[in-house]
Amino acid sequence: MKSGIHPDYQYVVFQDTSSGDKFITRSTIETSETIKWEDGNEYPLAKVEISAFTHPFFTGQMKIVDTAGRVERFERRYGNRKRKGGAAAQAEATDAGSEESSEEPGDDS
Repeated sequence: MKSGIHPDYQYVVFQDTSSGDKFITRSTIETSETIKWEDGNEYPLAKVEISAFTHPFFTGQMKIVDTAGRVERFERRYGNRKRKGGAAAQAEATDAGSEESSEEPGDDS
């Protein structure tokens, strides 16, 4: 293995900012914060918004995490729109009903 080209693979503490839970694992992430872990050693701290402690797949509970107002921005932008196909689908359905009752070309009976 060449020296000097690979990132430093070290123990890092990840903290879930939603629940406050922490876990330690190895990673190449670089952080400026550190934290004292249960074993008395100091490790780099990486803060994450969602982890296995709060993700709906693992918890079975649905939770909307708003990151920098994205949910509100989406609702402002798209929230009041009606689904396409409401009036258009009804118009097509009435047209299809009138076509069924008309005679087909080539039907000379």
